[in-house]
Amino acid sequence: MNAANLSLASSLVSSAYIQQGQQALAARSKLVTSLLSQRRMPVHGWDDATIEMLLQDIASMDSNNFLDNVGVGEREARVACSLVAKRHYRLAHGMGRSGDVAAEQPKAAGSSLLVKLTNILTKHALLMAGMLEVEAVTVLPVATGMAVTLTLLAMKAARPKTAHYVLWPRIDQQTCLKAVVSAGLEPIVIQNLLLGDQLSTDMEAIVAQVEKLGAANIVCVVSTTSCFAPRGADKVVEIAKLCSNAGIGHIINNAYGVQSAALCKLITSASRKGRVDAVVQSTDKNFMVPVGGAVIAAGPNSSLVEAVNKNYPGRASLSPLLDLLMTLLHWGQQGWERVLHDREELFTYAKQQLDQVAAELGEKVLNTPANPISLAVTLTRLHPARENCVEQVGAKHVSFFGSMLFKRSVSGTRVVARGITKQVAGIDFEGFGAHCNAYPHDYLTVAAAVGTSQEEILTFVAKLRQCYSDLQRHHS
Repeated sequence: MNAANLSLASSLVSSAYIQQGQQALAARSKLVTSLLSQRRMPVHGWDDATIEMLLQDIASMDSNNFLDNVGVGEREARVACSLVAKRHYRLAHGMGRSGDVAAEQPKAAGSSLLVKLTNILTKHALLMAGMLEVEAVTVLPVATGMAVTLTLLAMKAARPKTAHYVLWPRIDQQTCLKAVVSAGLEPIVIQNLLLGDQLSTDMEAIVAQVEKLGAANIVCVVSTTSCFAPRGADKVVEIAKLCSNAGIGHIINNAYGVQSAALCKLITSASRKGRVDAVVQSTDKNFMVPVGGAVIAAGPNSSLVEAVNKNYPGRASLSPLLDLLMTLLHWGQQGWERVLHDREELFTYAKQQLDQVAAELGEKVLNTPANPISLAVTLTRLHPARENCVEQVGAKHVSFFGSMLFKRSVSGTRVVARGITKQVAGIDFEGFGAHCNAYPHDYLTVAAAVGTSQEEILTFVAKLRQCYSDLQRHHS
């Protein structure tokens, strides 16, 4: 209600009571004013009523919700089911225009405002997490793999016409490789180095490929930060320096790395010391929202984010941005800081618990200091003695352990057995799952990821211990 309406209301209800209500409305209105003027995450998280008030006001600014609107076009944000309309807060115009997915929509001032706010608050969240060289940010309604493809297409357009190679330090996760192929580019797989337990970037191999193929024929290097142990984060600072000197692009796949202070610091250092054209990350893996969104960020010297927005074909769904905006307002700065802090502590706690159970079982937690999120525990004693079994039999034996955990409601673990071959995007991989051809251990991975609780870690460890013992007894 505005001041005039409240004045009229005071003739119906005691003015003292109306004044109290007016103060409550003013307090919420002040929060919105602060958000629009400061353009940062609020210090304290908002309650649900305030978030919904903002969304209702924003929706009321879109033409499909005008009281006197007459829509005679083919796309007028018509929604047949009232449940669908409620689910989306009556925001049905989506985002962008055919020429630019980040462009303002004449018929949807509210939705356009929501897009701008989401990008602004997401940038602030990245800065708070430690990505200090972020300048341009776009949140798109596609998951990480497709966001990498869109980024590669924009990068390809900025490179010489002869450029069609992408140098890709091996990570045994299919999405990124498919993203390269989907962009019409040819991946050059760079095998990792095994240093102790950890797999690390082979910089000499990357340099050799640049010299062999020629910089003019290379679109970029796609490096990786967050990944499954025992692979560590790529040497993104060294890669950034190489790309800067060679004049080739550099895209960082930071899928779930926002939650790690160490990885954010690494990306910041790479941006300051070399070339980083874009950093791609998932919304669901970092911000605990439903699957379907990605954040593409770039520093002050890169125009790639703008190019991605302009290359995006047509309008796009607003839903992932709505989810992210609501979550960031719900957390506020204090809530986001607490989420990040708790995740860092959880990693230490999870490693302690896994070290203990691994010692009990005669196994070990692999030493992977360059991976601050994923942990790996060997399963060597589950693999039948080499002289008594065929390799495939041992692999199936170890893989069955993963099935046992899943049937006991444990999700998210990856059991990796030796001797697995797989073809991905037309490329054959030996030892697939382990990021190298012949890793010396069978193992399982556990992610100390954002949102995981200590209680979940304890329950997992108990089920791990029980399944391990049961499987050993069964095959003894």
